[in-house]
Amino acid sequence: MAIIIPEAELVESFIRASGPGGQNVNKVSTAVQLRFDVRASPSLPDDVAVRLMRLAGSRMTRDGVIIITADRFRTQDRNRADARERLAALVAQAAVRPVKRRPTKPSAGSKERRLTGKAVRSGVKAGRTKVHHSD
Repeated sequence: MAIIIPEAELVESFIRASGPGGQNVNKVSTAVQLRFDVRASPSLPDDVAVRLMRLAGSRMTRDGVIIITADRFRTQDRNRADARERLAALVAQAAVRPVKRRPTKPSAGSKERRLTGKAVRSGVKAGRTKVHHSD
């Protein structure tokens, strides 16, 4: 299932980045803060939105807005692309429906091995008791 998030649902703001950049780092706002309102987004199916909110963790505000800050690169364009890629990866991860667990019964062999192991262990512990001689 391909999920497309329209440009209008993304809000970008540019901030000054820490890290590499030389004298440029104090003058140019190269870091990007990408905001995406999960709760208000009509382009996400409900189940994907719920999984995305769970996956977002600390990147999500109380209002349901995911904030991704990208400042790895020295240029604004590369940071914009990085932020969008990270959001896309998060949405792709949330789009995967978890496989439902099917409960299984233990096999006869596994039951037998478990009981044999318990008997052996019981014997080991029984061998540690003090022997009382009645002379």
